[in-house]
Amino acid sequence: MLIRTEGGNIASGKTTCLEYFSKTSDVKLLTHVVKLWFQVVSEDSLSLQALRYQDPERWGLTLQSYIQLTMLDRHTSTTVIKMMERSIFSAKYIFEENLFRSGKMPEVDFAVLSEWFDWITTNVSIPVDLIVYLQTDPETCHRRLKQRGREEEKGITLEDLQVIHQLYEDWLVRRTSFPLPAPVLVSFTPLLHRAFNERIKPSSSSLFI
Repeated sequence: MLIRTEGGNIASGKTTCLEYFSKTSDVKLLTHVVKLWFQVVSEDSLSLQALRYQDPERWGLTLQSYIQLTMLDRHTSTTVIKMMERSIFSAKYIFEENLFRSGKMPEVDFAVLSEWFDWITTNVSIPVDLIVYLQTDPETCHRRLKQRGREEEKGITLEDLQVIHQLYEDWLVRRTSFPLPAPVLVSFTPLLHRAFNERIKPSSSSLFI
């Protein structure tokens, strides 16, 4: 079984890259499970994702618990060759960590999520062969966020993206924060998706050898 996971900031080009590989390689694409997060709604018809942005202290634990569940489901899929958008590790080391450090997640909630994550990674086999890090500057991500205009992302600021970028850099490039579950391939993404595809094309097959 070969498992490649993609990591990168919000709007770093992950979906575009995955769609490209799905058309050019013999790969089972396991996309980001955002759709599932939107299917869980409140009495006011607000999605879990929207609730998290609206009131992170109240809904951060709920959303991150569900993300951890859906990511675990993807990791344990029996597909022979698969490529995933994000992973259970980036959910923990980047997004949960960001919520906690920014004061948007109570310490008790963070402790519960951390203990649950530790139990999973100790008792469940979560193989990862390679992490492909799409290294995109926060300014480019912020511009793409504005261009795609998703309602739930309107509250994401450049400062938010800069913090997430720093967490990724510390983890995957400097390797000073958290353990790496697999080797890391760093790919700097150009400003345009078209240029990004051209950059990846010559070496795409080598990712699945």
